[in-house]
Amino acid sequence: MAKLVSTLFSSLDGVVEIDPTWHFPYFDEHMGAAVDEDYTGVDALLLGRVTYDSFAGAWPGREEAGEEDAVFAKRLGDLRKLVATRGDADLGWRNVEKVDGDLVEAVTTLKETPGIAKVLVAGSISVVRQLLAAGLVDELSLLVHPVAARKGERLFDEGDTIYPLRLLRSEVFPTGVVHLVYGPSELPGSEGYDEAKEHVPGEA
Repeated sequence: MAKLVSTLFSSLDGVVEIDPTWHFPYFDEHMGAAVDEDYTGVDALLLGRVTYDSFAGAWPGREEAGEEDAVFAKRLGDLRKLVATRGDADLGWRNVEKVDGDLVEAVTTLKETPGIAKVLVAGSISVVRQLLAAGLVDELSLLVHPVAARKGERLFDEGDTIYPLRLLRSEVFPTGVVHLVYGPSELPGSEGYDEAKEHVPGEA
C-alpha cells in the first residue's frame, strides 16, 4: 500500500494557513531541501481546491519564466495531480484530474493502486483533516517556524477524537525552523494521575 504524506508549513501556534510575512523570511536552503525530500518519489500529488488554485495560479507562469524556480515548477507540472473539488470548471493545468466521489474512498483506492508508492498532500487543510480522521495519513511533515502567527487557520480543529502521534525524525535548521515528521501511534498507556504522581519532582 502506498505511503501518504501530508506536508505543511506551520507557525509555532499551529497556524498552517500561510502568510508570506512570516513564511518567506525563513525559507532557506535547509527548508528547500526538506521540501525536496517530501516531493521525492511522489507518484501522485493530492490537493484541495483552494491549494490547487494557488498552485495553478503561480507555478505554470514560473515554469514559463525560466528563473531559479522553473525546475521545481516543471516538476510540479509533470506530476500527476488529483484535486478534491465539487466544481466542474476546467482545472487548466497539465496532468490534473478531479477526485471522483467520496474523498476517503478515492484515497483508499489510490493507496491500494499498484504502481503508486507515495502520495503527497501539500497544504490542503480540509483534505488533511478528513484523511487524519479516516486514519489514512502515514506521515505528517511539519516545518514549524519560530513565530506565533496569532491568526489564520490551524490544522487541528476541535473534535472528540485525539490523534496520538509518534515522532519519526526531527531536524533543527539554523533559522530556528524545526522539521518534525510524525506517524500515527497510540497513547503509551492508560495511566492517570495516581500512576503519574510517583514521577512528580520531590525535594531538590
